[in-house]
Amino acid sequence: MKRIIIDGNRELKGTIKISGAKNSAVALIPASILCDEEVNINNVPNISDIEALEEILLYLNAKIDRKDNKIIIDASNIDNKEIPEEISKKLRASYYFMSALLGKYKHVEMYFPGGCNIGKRPIDQTLKGFRALGATIVEEDNKYKIDAEELIGAEINLDMPSVGATVNAIFASVRAKGVTTINNAAKEPEINNIADFLNKMGAKIEGVGTSTITITGVKHLHKAEIDVIPDRIEAGTYVIIGTLLGKNLKIDNVIPEHIESLLDKLKEANANIEIFDNYVITNKSNNLKAIDVITKGYPGFATDLQQPLTALLTQCKGISHLTETIYENRFNNVEYLNKMGSNIEINNRTINIKGKTKLYGEIVKATDLRAGACMVIAGLIAEGRTTIEDIDHVLRGYENIIEKLSNVGAKITKEEI
Repeated sequence: MKRIIIDGNRELKGTIKISGAKNSAVALIPASILCDEEVNINNVPNISDIEALEEILLYLNAKIDRKDNKIIIDASNIDNKEIPEEISKKLRASYYFMSALLGKYKHVEMYFPGGCNIGKRPIDQTLKGFRALGATIVEEDNKYKIDAEELIGAEINLDMPSVGATVNAIFASVRAKGVTTINNAAKEPEINNIADFLNKMGAKIEGVGTSTITITGVKHLHKAEIDVIPDRIEAGTYVIIGTLLGKNLKIDNVIPEHIESLLDKLKEANANIEIFDNYVITNKSNNLKAIDVITKGYPGFATDLQQPLTALLTQCKGISHLTETIYENRFNNVEYLNKMGSNIEINNRTINIKGKTKLYGEIVKATDLRAGACMVIAGLIAEGRTTIEDIDHVLRGYENIIEKLSNVGAKITKEEI
């Protein structure tokens, strides 16, 4: 087990470079299965979720060559065998193998995916897409067996713009016969990155970034290379940190458009930020004011930035209101923020944050990935020492977070216990 120790309230200056997007990379790697030749993926973050995906590929006997932040994958001759629960449960994104294997081989057997405990995360919309394409699904004891004599293009009407269901529908249909239309599709930038990769392989995907995506199936996909886009959630997390502790702290390798909803809210709160083409300069703001935030699908305010932002809202004068519309169990960080001195009340799907409150170092837990990021921010601004337990959640999604923060002046270390 690992924990993070933070001695807080230190000025941060220098440059933090944003890594490749976790939410892109965890789909681009399973996408390699759809290709008939090897693929190159660049700017891959060095996080434990990537290692978990590599474990599944190696289990299927794919060939992998990984060096620094580049991965070469040859999955042209894998063994399409049952993916056991002990590896599928390590992360939510394992279910991208479900659609990739089905799309290429018309058969897949694997167990329900894992991931953070942030509320109900069913895969009913993904399965709805598979059935529309002609697949039959047998579920028994948390295991799925999915088969299709042939996948035929169809109209897939998602009940909600789910990122996972949209990606899975694309994976299952790129080699299907005929034309598939995905209605009410998610619009997140990571989906553009994934579709770009597949189109470079020879897929025919149109309409990405809109609510209607059209896929014309192809028989073969050839070798291709892709760069993982910068991680907008990591970028947003560090911009929040810079707003609280920065002195000309540069957040580099950012696509500002991807975090526009956050930047707009920070400006509303009187944040001291300057936005450039591919970076943001942040300075500590001493007169932050309360704001109201509602999470929504892209381009709305990202649910993954809700918990990191909560730490900042404790430092805003007045009462802020934050409503979570995506997941019903994404306030696990509140208990620990209150332990550190915040004044937050939970009212169903909304939290009311009364500020400004001084935070003090305590022993807390990272209950999930973004809650862990929230506790890191809280520890950085707190008086005294903060110990964050269960930080494996944080390491799943933030590449070299200890090193990046240490390099700009934070006193933060990782310990094995």
